[in-house]
Amino acid sequence: MKLHIKNMVCIRCTMVVKAELEQLGLHYTNVVLGEADIIENISPEQLDQFKRALLKSGLELMDNKKSVLIQKIKTVIVELVHYSEEPLTIKFSEYLSSKLNHDYTYLANLFSEVQGTTIEKFFIAHKIERVKELLVYNELTLTEIAFKMHYSSVAHLSSQFKKVTGLTPTHFRQLKDKRRSMLEDV
Repeated sequence: MKLHIKNMVCIRCTMVVKAELEQLGLHYTNVVLGEADIIENISPEQLDQFKRALLKSGLELMDNKKSVLIQKIKTVIVELVHYSEEPLTIKFSEYLSSKLNHDYTYLANLFSEVQGTTIEKFFIAHKIERVKELLVYNELTLTEIAFKMHYSSVAHLSSQFKKVTGLTPTHFRQLKDKRRSMLEDV
């Protein structure tokens, strides 16, 4: 039986789901971002307990097919932006369509209807969040970050970063450095 779980975005989330399943005496074959495959059928009581346990951790069990598909779109984007090092060799829309076995237009319309934003804006927002993380770590130059995040140029990255955050990447990094030096003076 496959369970679809909303808000699973990291390895810790999979650990929480595994622990909750084990606590209920349920056996799983696989737990990945957004999904858990369990061997046995769940009783209504176990399902209710599982839902409540997930909610305490900020996760949510989903049963609506559209919600499941929206979560799958989000999961593919999170995995691509945060966990993949390989650049896409095809257009993002083709990649998403092939991963989810749906026409991109259908996915885009459904996502916009339910989320109130476009897939592209969601994708860009995640890319910018990842860029922020890399800027905070201060281990890579802006050129290296642009390359790592598969931007065509530093100028493109900077333009998109400023459009989303209102700051240039350099100014964002300086603010972080300024905050750190102020804390050291305390």
